[in-house]
Amino acid sequence: QVQLVESGGGLVQAGGSLRLSCAASGSVFKIDAMGWYRQAPGKQRELVAVITRGGSTNYADSVKGRCTISRDNPKNTVYLQMNSLKPEDTAVYYCNAHYSSGSVIFDFWGQGTQVTVSS
Repeated sequence: QVQLVESGGGLVQAGGSLRLSCAASGSVFKIDAMGWYRQAPGKQRELVAVITRGGSTNYADSVKGRCTISRDNPKNTVYLQMNSLKPEDTAVYYCNAHYSSGSVIFDFWGQGTQVTVSS
């Protein structure tokens, strides 16, 4: 099992910045990748950014150039630095971690943190 605790959301004006944090605990040595997803009202949850165990990263086209995902291995923490925020970035942001065991994928989610960008 992996437990995830997010922090860092809040209200910011358009053009501003926020840094989200996600602290993992439990079976962190099993984690293959961690990432951030977001869900806006009335929309499906979507990937924002992911970082693998090897350090590879991937971003949604909508945030490329504005967001950076990084990790602090000793702290088992992943960060999402978001710059040049837009009102359309408003959503609940969820941290995700997953690992596979054989053919089974284990997915873990944080409780979510609200990000609101005012115009």
